[in-house]
Amino acid sequence: MKNIKMKSSFVLALTLLLTVVLSACGNSSDSSADGKVTISFLHWRGEDTQAFQKIIDQFEAKNPNIKVDMQTLTSDQYQSTAQAKLTDGSVGDVFASFPGAQYAALSKAGLYTDLTNESFLKNYNADLIDVGAKDGKQWAVPYQLVYNQPIYNTEIFKKYNLTPPTDWDGFLKLCATLKQNGIIPIAFAGADIGPGQLMNTMVMNNEPSEDIFTKVEAGQAKLTDEFWVKTLTQFKELNDNGYFQDNSLGTKDAAAGALFIQGKAAMLASGSYQLAQNAKQNPELKQALLAPITVSADQAKYEGVHTSTFMLGVNSRSKHQAEAKKFLEFLSQPDVASQYANETGQNVTLKDITYDSPELKIAGDWADKKTIFQPRFTILNSENQKAVTNSIQSVLGGATPEQAAQDAQAIVDQQIK
Repeated sequence: MKNIKMKSSFVLALTLLLTVVLSACGNSSDSSADGKVTISFLHWRGEDTQAFQKIIDQFEAKNPNIKVDMQTLTSDQYQSTAQAKLTDGSVGDVFASFPGAQYAALSKAGLYTDLTNESFLKNYNADLIDVGAKDGKQWAVPYQLVYNQPIYNTEIFKKYNLTPPTDWDGFLKLCATLKQNGIIPIAFAGADIGPGQLMNTMVMNNEPSEDIFTKVEAGQAKLTDEFWVKTLTQFKELNDNGYFQDNSLGTKDAAAGALFIQGKAAMLASGSYQLAQNAKQNPELKQALLAPITVSADQAKYEGVHTSTFMLGVNSRSKHQAEAKKFLEFLSQPDVASQYANETGQNVTLKDITYDSPELKIAGDWADKKTIFQPRFTILNSENQKAVTNSIQSVLGGATPEQAAQDAQAIVDQQIK
């Protein structure tokens, strides 16, 4: 009996010990045995991990009781799986989100912590972070500032005495001159990012109001209205005139970028986020930004498109919100944000930022221009967003603008029901 009792006591002690060990290891954002708190930082920009790791090292040196575990997904994975990962609170104490449909979904799920009274908000340009506000409260702070408009090769433009046009007729003439001289006017990634990027500048002056897509989703306007049919018609005009490269619908982002980087195309339908990567691949490349103006010069309301994105928030399910806010506060210091910007080639939404690279200065020159927040990201339903971009692909594939708009509206009608 004595041996049985001793064995039972040993088993019980071993079980308790294993329970303690497993509970200490079970959650990536729990406190560790040495008293350190580990928080998870979840985002999709794998290309920024080296820059972020330097910043994390600096943060941990100043905050020795906090460890930051950075995890990244691809942008596609992030949009499809982030919400599920964030819901149980074990991942993403600090997390990034896209504006528009993803921010709306995460907000509806109650995954953001209120940041309204945090002192670090004063470091941001208030006009650039309002996309992360709702119901009078600040839930997320967009960290990156992107201009979603074509990049152009300034040396090619100079060679043919071309300047960025101020109206649609001028843009068509510009494209015609380039084509006549054997240059692809616009490298267009029709297979992936192209429709979603170029649509922003194509629609910005055609839409009757900044909230037109909000009205479409509410059933108060339709994609069969003049503003979208006209936009699709102008896409068709560019395509029919051969101003995109051959097989543009089969061209992916990297292939379109290569045409531009190699000097075969004069414009690239992407955005300022691509400037640094282009320069890295071709240091001799001279670049600038322009936006197609789809109306007459006197009717143009906007010169270009901006997006406040990479929206940083603190997970409402986090067990370590104080530590998560401390890390977000560190990221929100102007010197840290300047370091991030210059190492990644991304403009940021904070005030008092020092930009060192030519590419960041190119985008920075647009700060004083009249730009509109990216229209595509005002579409909050992901199915509706796909319907809109798919209608562009349909037109490039041969559908009439009217039919493509009608097909897209049918999907919106289903979502409304």
